Amino acid sequence: MPVDTPQPSPEREQTDESLHDEREKSDRAMAADRAAVLDSADEVLLRARQDADAVLLDAREKADQRLEESDPPLAPSVAVAQDRVLEDALLQQERAAADQSLEVERAETDRVLSRLLPRERDQTDLFLLNERVRSDDALANRDDFLGLVSHDLRDGLGAIVLSAALIAKAAGETPDGTRIAGEAARIQRQVARMNRLIGDLLDIASIDAGKLRVAPTRGDLAALLGEAVDAFTAAAAVKQIQIEVQCQEHPLPAEFDHARLFQVLANLIMNSIKFSPAGGRITVRGERDGGTFRCSVSDTGIGIAADQIETIFDRFSQVDHSDARGLGLGLFISRCIIEAHGGTIRAESTIGQGTCVTFTVPAVAHHAAPDPLGGSSPDTTMRA
Repeated sequence: MPVDTPQPSPEREQTDESLHDEREKSDRAMAADRAAVLDSADEVLLRARQDADAVLLDAREKADQRLEESDPPLAPSVAVAQDRVLEDALLQQERAAADQSLEVERAETDRVLSRLLPRERDQTDLFLLNERVRSDDALANRDDFLGLVSHDLRDGLGAIVLSAALIAKAAGETPDGTRIAGEAARIQRQVARMNRLIGDLLDIASIDAGKLRVAPTRGDLAALLGEAVDAFTAAAAVKQIQIEVQCQEHPLPAEFDHARLFQVLANLIMNSIKFSPAGGRITVRGERDGGTFRCSVSDTGIGIAADQIETIFDRFSQVDHSDARGLGLGLFISRCIIEAHGGTIRAESTIGQGTCVTFTVPAVAHHAAPDPLGGSSPDTTMRA
């Protein structure tokens, strides 16, 4: 029996990668901003010094002009020239001291920032780790709760189905008995729907925990398609919808999880029945394409708008938001099941003409682990 080893989910890995990228962008932006601020400060300082030099030069020129215009004209004395040299030297010393002080201040600021930033990041990482631990604990408690509740609910639903079957059997052939049998059948349909909803919720919990399990075994894909069509022929007939299966060859041997692929086909066929008008047609096809098998469910229903076709496989996505019969999880779970098999799923649709959903599965289960006895392990766990 395989043992699941905790692994980070793709969503969490994407979050970590995104956080890393954002930090690098932030670092580059901060470095660029700081460099721009320093360049701007240096430019302001240079302009101030140039303005001061211009003022000093202008004052000296005016002083020399006044000496020349005096009566009698006087030339600048040697003492004045010496004073000017001393003033220039003193000015250069003051500027050098100011530059050195500025460099020391900038270095200290950089040192403080370089120490504070990692500390803030460590605190952020610790907070994120604690939140993840709490989230994982909450998910684990939720999964345990769902498991217990679903077990009790299904026990109760089983009793309801049994009671409804006994009531229908004892109803008799009278008009009242026929009406009672019809109500019992409706009870059984509603119970089946509730069972599907419970199963969807459990599958979502498994997907969130990275434990959606598929067990590929050797089987006939053509037979599975026929089984799925047979299971829904009666439901399609109620709406006067014709449903058929088309396969290019029999059998179509492949490795797949029979129950899980039947679940995918059931979701697709039920959607086609739900959104197809009376007198419509549903076609289930299967064919070989090299090392893979392609299966499709096409209908002549209402179709899906182009702006919705890319989102129908998302969680809680519903084509018709006024339809409260489901949670919008069927296609999302179907996508996860197909991807767990190593395949792909996509949809094509035209408003008013119908929809075709196609999925592929490899001929050989790509996750199968080597078996020491020469076979392969059929158990596969999908990491979500």
